[in-house]
Amino acid sequence: MSKRLQPAIYNIAAHGGFADALAQGLIDRFAKDPLGLARGLVILPNNRARRAVHDAFVRLSEDGLLLPQMAVIGDLELDESIGVALDRGELALDIAPSVDPLDRLLMLAQLIERESAAKGSALLSKEALRLAREFARTLDQLTVEEIALKDLFDIDVEPELSGHWQDSLAFFRVIAEKWQAKLTNMGAVDEAARRNALFDQTVKAWKTAPPDHFVVAAGITTSAPAIARFLRAIAFLPEGMVVLPDLDMVMADEEWDMLGPFQPDAETGKIERAQETHPQYHMKLLLERMSIARGEIMRWPRTGTSGAAAKRSRALSNAFAIPKLTSRWQSLDTDERSLAGVQTVEARNSAEEAQIIALLAREALETPERRVAIITPDRALAGRISAHLERWMIAADDTAGQPLSKKPEGIFFLALLSAATDGFPPAEFLALLKHPLVRAGEGRLDWLTQVRKLDLLMRGPRPAPGLAGIDSLFQSEDKRTKSLRDDLRPWWTDVRAIFAPAAEVLSGAMNWTEMLAEIRQLADLLTNGQVWAGPAGRQLADFLSDMEDRAALGPMKIQAPEIAGYFETFLADMPVRPPYGGHPRIALYGLLEARLQQADLVICSGLNEGSWPQAITPDPWLAPMVRKSLGLPAQERQIGLSAHDLVGAMGAQNVILTRAQRDGSSPAIASRFLLRLKAMCGANLKEHPVAQNWARRLDQPDEFIRIEQPAPEPSAEQRKVKLSVTDVDRLIADPFAFYAAKIMRLGSLDMIDAEPSPAWRGSIIHDILDKWAKEDNFDPDALKRRAEAFLNERSSHPLMRTLWAPRLIEGLLWVADTVARQRADGREPLKSEQKGVARIAGVDLFGIADRIDRMPDGGLAIIDYKTGGPPSNKAVKEGFALQLGLLGAIAEKGDFGGLSGKTSGFEYWSLAKQGGKNSFGYIATPTNPRSPDKIEADQMVDHAVTEYTKAVNSYIHGDEPMVAKLHPEYAPYADYDQLMRLEEWYGRADVSEQGGAHE
Repeated sequence: MSKRLQPAIYNIAAHGGFADALAQGLIDRFAKDPLGLARGLVILPNNRARRAVHDAFVRLSEDGLLLPQMAVIGDLELDESIGVALDRGELALDIAPSVDPLDRLLMLAQLIERESAAKGSALLSKEALRLAREFARTLDQLTVEEIALKDLFDIDVEPELSGHWQDSLAFFRVIAEKWQAKLTNMGAVDEAARRNALFDQTVKAWKTAPPDHFVVAAGITTSAPAIARFLRAIAFLPEGMVVLPDLDMVMADEEWDMLGPFQPDAETGKIERAQETHPQYHMKLLLERMSIARGEIMRWPRTGTSGAAAKRSRALSNAFAIPKLTSRWQSLDTDERSLAGVQTVEARNSAEEAQIIALLAREALETPERRVAIITPDRALAGRISAHLERWMIAADDTAGQPLSKKPEGIFFLALLSAATDGFPPAEFLALLKHPLVRAGEGRLDWLTQVRKLDLLMRGPRPAPGLAGIDSLFQSEDKRTKSLRDDLRPWWTDVRAIFAPAAEVLSGAMNWTEMLAEIRQLADLLTNGQVWAGPAGRQLADFLSDMEDRAALGPMKIQAPEIAGYFETFLADMPVRPPYGGHPRIALYGLLEARLQQADLVICSGLNEGSWPQAITPDPWLAPMVRKSLGLPAQERQIGLSAHDLVGAMGAQNVILTRAQRDGSSPAIASRFLLRLKAMCGANLKEHPVAQNWARRLDQPDEFIRIEQPAPEPSAEQRKVKLSVTDVDRLIADPFAFYAAKIMRLGSLDMIDAEPSPAWRGSIIHDILDKWAKEDNFDPDALKRRAEAFLNERSSHPLMRTLWAPRLIEGLLWVADTVARQRADGREPLKSEQKGVARIAGVDLFGIADRIDRMPDGGLAIIDYKTGGPPSNKAVKEGFALQLGLLGAIAEKGDFGGLSGKTSGFEYWSLAKQGGKNSFGYIATPTNPRSPDKIEADQMVDHAVTEYTKAVNSYIHGDEPMVAKLHPEYAPYADYDQLMRLEEWYGRADVSEQGGAHE
């Protein structure tokens, strides 16, 4: 073979259809010989590109072909494997082996953790792991750019850096030096360094003995120096060719030169800033490192040259011009600012955007053989699109995958870690037990039945930590849950035995090896092995096996609460790609996977700032000034790569660009790329005419049902219910809530892991005061001892007791002092938590009096304990707080355990603060003579009975509709708001209607 004097380097424009054009060109050139293609080697950037080229060969082969060997060199910065075709034994003998990526990450994390501790600033293991990953990424960039470690020590920029950047640089130098020493001792090198050496050895070998077959490097855009030398060597091989994707050949030479990189100024030494955010910058840098001029590049045969495609290429070149040249947009002709075949869609939110994209894809599939590519860097949006496509039983091949932490197996594993390491808190523990993988199979229904019972038992404030805290729930004396506890106790004994070994391992000093083994065994027991099934399960199992094999490299000092976050850091960075078998004509791509792909319709979605382009993540180790001094790429270069990806995707025949105006709960800013296109094209960039209308009409009902204020009308038989004094207030203010609670018998449940609600605190107060009355005979000294003992025995969280206990004790001491003082004045407590019954207005009315005292004048006083503020006198006078008056009526018209008589005192004893006072505890009464809304004591019972009788005659004996929130100002509780569909009708009525409702 003769040595080539001119490089064989070609370009396929964005509109040329890279995969098909490449395959057709190779077929034309080498397929005349049946073995011509089979002898050759095609080097591609990644596995998705290899699949795209393979599919193109299949499409274009008529009578069958023997395909060339295809190798993947990968993007060094993206840590993809080099093709085995290049790693020949005779080349790699002198190259040290590379350290395993997981080994490196764990060792670096240990090193960072150790050095941080030596400096006196201990790091959390999760933070050390994050810094290790960022350190490895920065170190790889240094290696890729062939920047020696000594250069890191030679730069002198510390005086110009702030203090924290100086500390970061010094720490980076320490870790880098120690890491290099460790690699030397191991006889290994970083993977990026080995690849550089392998490329250089390959170049050296080919210079002396060129391959006797064709070699084509196609679609590779990485500008790393080693890659540039490798591509240059291929371009000068006798049968070598380099085929670049999407190189802008229409850009003027003057603009091409403005991209950079630039040489230092001869006089000042300053270097003009390169246009690294331009989509062609990395291509220009690659060509410069290959020492090849753009004029030497030829057009690849078999690429399209249609006028429309060429116009779009020129328009895109103009749209992405460097800032100082965008002024020329004003002088462009209309056809030079036209993007024919490109449409835009702006959805109201990301949910609507996903629905629109799914509809557009579904519509495109109606055309036979039409292929659709959906490209987005937003994995959440990709997941939503996949879900919408499943509506039509379309399984989209999401080639970028979903993080393992978002897959069911990963969610289960993290839920298991979170529950076991955090002391089995109710919400996390129940989420684990209810996970679909737990007890999957025949026994799952019985399992869920028991878990739901445990759910009921665990509702309310959080118990004490650990399994012992849950055990204490079974030791409760609460009569309401006795049957539930008895039914659940045998099942809980078996379940507890499953979790006990893990709880023991996680308590006290952490043994990393035992912890990994125990968690793995617990996951297996809970799921009957189902957690390891499927692609995600196998990936999780492999990862845990790798971690167990590397237990010695685990975190040095990690506390149990850190473990879930530590593993989430790993799982969030592990994409799970589905096996092949999705719809053959539709695919979901990330930006990397979309390179070199082609389709008839391309939908570029998620075109918002922070998504496309993605937000720039600062380097936590090296300041921008340090990176610039070393010659590392600016972080902003990723913007240019994202722009190049967009330009490449817009080479398709039909393109739709989509974005959402809101992302989550906040407004989203349109991508700078989309804004550029709109600014240049103006009205020439058309919106899709019907996409939004399709999405909004897809789920639009045939008719809109107007929800009116609910007002059920139960039958006379249904209205025959017993009433308590607390029911009456609800009946008057919110009849629907009364209907739901008493007639429908729909009880409300406490929240899981709830804050201590007023009702919960009230039950504790009432319990303490009741036992104090009945067992201690109101002994003031006994009340504090009883409260402290009661709190210590409660199955409540220590933090909650710590925050609430001081207020409780102070309020109870006030009660004790007040009772003692009143007893000295002749007022004697008689009954505590006493139930009473009376038949009033033809209905049995019952109530429980918190306390009944005998006044010095012989009359009875009704006391109601409150942990918060009492009802206002206005509420009592208007008939919406009748409890005290009705209890008085029971005392006069019925009896409280044999006690009856005239009632002359009506008091609320509040354990809260009053007004601006700092002390806890005060007495309020509706009969206060200083109140403008006072009620005379001798009128309290008559007033309450009158209002009660009106309500009974209307709603119990009568047929009055049970109107929802009849008096919302006196119906603050929201237990049944969802049932009454409150938000669908409340506040919609006319002012006159609302006023009438309150009369």
